[in-house]
Amino acid sequence: MENSVDSGSTSGTPSLCVYCGSSSGSDPRFAEAAADLGRELAGRGVGLVYGGGRIGLMGLVADAVLDSGGRVHGVIPEHLVRAETAHVGLDHLDVVSSMHERKARMDELSDGFIVLPGGLGTLDEVFEILTWNQLGLIAKPVVFLNVAGYFTPLMVAIDHMIDSGFVKESAGALVNVTDDVVRAVDLATGPAPVVDGKLRDLDVTAKRSTL
Repeated sequence: MENSVDSGSTSGTPSLCVYCGSSSGSDPRFAEAAADLGRELAGRGVGLVYGGGRIGLMGLVADAVLDSGGRVHGVIPEHLVRAETAHVGLDHLDVVSSMHERKARMDELSDGFIVLPGGLGTLDEVFEILTWNQLGLIAKPVVFLNVAGYFTPLMVAIDHMIDSGFVKESAGALVNVTDDVVRAVDLATGPAPVVDGKLRDLDVTAKRSTL
């Protein structure tokens, strides 16, 4: 069997996955950016893939796309449907069995990723995608939309990981950051950074192996 890298949809019509909070946050600029991003996606004919919720920034970005005539594909696990947070007005809503399946399906549907402010779940999603890129399993751009400096401390932490030798300096190219909605979509619909997969050049410190 040949190894392959997941490089996104082949339909010819791009779709971007947006990770963001199921809350709106404490700064009104977060909600404004979510709505601006939704309108920008719809205006360019770029489909939205997201977590299928109707609340917080998730609901705001989806509604902005729909209100502007765009298309939205949500992916939500069964337990959140039961909690009545699913958005029922989408073009497509996939109901899956687990959070793991949700993340895999969102990747399958998407050509790139934009990250709006969010909490632990948002970081869980985007760091898994960054890891898949780092391992060479996928090759898709990831863009943090740094609204009101929200992600600045995170970028400092990532720089610290690089400086401390736990992340290759070349892997820093996987993390795109901008505070501009138009630029974010430009980056997310552009080519993925070319980064050697981590597994190709491991720093092997163990002296024994059972393989």
